[in-house]
Amino acid sequence: MHLLGSSAKPDTDSRRPDASSGPRDSHPNSQVGALRSRAMDVHENVGENGEGHEEYEDAGLDARRARWTATGTGALLALVGLAASTLRLTGSAPALVPGAYAFGAAVCGLASVLGARGRTRRALWLLIAGVMVMALGDQFD
Repeated sequence: MHLLGSSAKPDTDSRRPDASSGPRDSHPNSQVGALRSRAMDVHENVGENGEGHEEYEDAGLDARRARWTATGTGALLALVGLAASTLRLTGSAPALVPGAYAFGAAVCGLASVLGARGRTRRALWLLIAGVMVMALGDQFD
């Protein structure tokens, strides 16, 4: 048992920061104060009716741009995939290659539809998957 007045060996545990060993910000619990301060700032920005006051007023414009970008990119990649599928179908490529291009184009077309409906994250992942299918199909040529 360690008594306060005893002359026992000093605590040399290097995992615990000492108060005199540098700035207080290096302590992992110093982030708690910063988070509390941020929470108070957010709480102060809430109006009487519980409505938050946004500093950024163009959120609707950004959402509209994201929908148009996802829709346009999906449609463009779908057209390019269909064109590549048609060109590969007329050539001497195995049947898997134009099929992969057509399937990738269909996935990109679905991404275009989802993007128009506002599901831009899902549309992004479908665009990535569609392009990957097309690229994988091109490797069989």
